[in-house]
Amino acid sequence: MLMSTIVLSVILSSCSISREATSNQNQIQTSVVLNQNNYKVIGNVQGESKQCYVLGIGGLSKKSLRESAMSEMLKKADLQGGARAIINTNVQYKNQFYLLWGKNKAIANGTIIEFTK
Repeated sequence: MLMSTIVLSVILSSCSISREATSNQNQIQTSVVLNQNNYKVIGNVQGESKQCYVLGIGGLSKKSLRESAMSEMLKKADLQGGARAIINTNVQYKNQFYLLWGKNKAIANGTIIEFTK
């Protein structure tokens, strides 16, 4: 009975990895100089993209996963109709591994600002 419990625990357990993208991998290339008090912070925005694979087969490429998360973030930011921009963007990756399958997730975060002058 004890051996069965140990084997079942090993089979149902998972491993997980989380990391930040430290290099500038953004698809958004905008130059904004924020050295004056001519803007206000509106809030934060986040977008996610997920993929699953079985036995290492399936899912999107890392670049595609990142771009989907960035696209979702831009949709949620609602930048239309104003002098707004997203700054301080970064992408975080989370990977989970199970016995036969795994999940990858990219989470894009940014800060929305609005120019006042």
